[in-house]
Amino acid sequence: MTTNAFVPLARKWRPRTFADVVGQAEIVRALTNALTQDRMAHAYLFSGPRGVGKTTSARLLAAGINCRSAAGPTPSPCGTCESCVEVLEGRSIDALEIDGATHGKVDQARDLIEIVGYAPVRDRRKVFIIDEVHAISAAAFQALLKTLEEPPAHAVFILATTERHKIPATILSRCQRYDFHRIPNEAIVSRLRFICSEEGFNVPDQGLLQIAVQSRGGARDAITLLEQVIAR
Repeated sequence: MTTNAFVPLARKWRPRTFADVVGQAEIVRALTNALTQDRMAHAYLFSGPRGVGKTTSARLLAAGINCRSAAGPTPSPCGTCESCVEVLEGRSIDALEIDGATHGKVDQARDLIEIVGYAPVRDRRKVFIIDEVHAISAAAFQALLKTLEEPPAHAVFILATTERHKIPATILSRCQRYDFHRIPNEAIVSRLRFICSEEGFNVPDQGLLQIAVQSRGGARDAITLLEQVIAR
């Protein structure tokens, strides 16, 4: 007999559309406008504290670029086609997620540069999401520099970091930059209230506010704290 695997709330309620992204309205507007107009930059830098939507927005941007249900880039990826599902689950063949902390050596950067040269296997563009990019070595950054400056037309880079000050100026100058901010408590409470309603949890607003305060502006941390509270 099979049983359904437990899925943490933070993963279950990770935004699957730009409309679900909390507290980053200006960034969402800019990204959706770029998708609507098909005016995509070749490299983006998403910076900000942990748990405020950087990697999620990167995945949504990749899904919008490659959604197979649309004739071209779309601000409203369907979330159900093969490309969208794989991108949003972090396992797409053409939207590669790389951890800078464990793939930051110069030899690994050169391997990545070689992969960049290949056309997408299935989708419109090949998207490279590099998380914690500040952990990449100076030599690896130097190796990536030329590729970021003149990437193939099919390639889009999305770099994410919690420590923008560690990114070399030469890399920053080649990226379109978006600074993600800590999410206001009211927005976090609203999101937690919605999740509680959907899950059948009964948590008073005062309790949700305390969770929001403890999360220090991070939606992911807030949802994780909510799960701990419910478990007690």
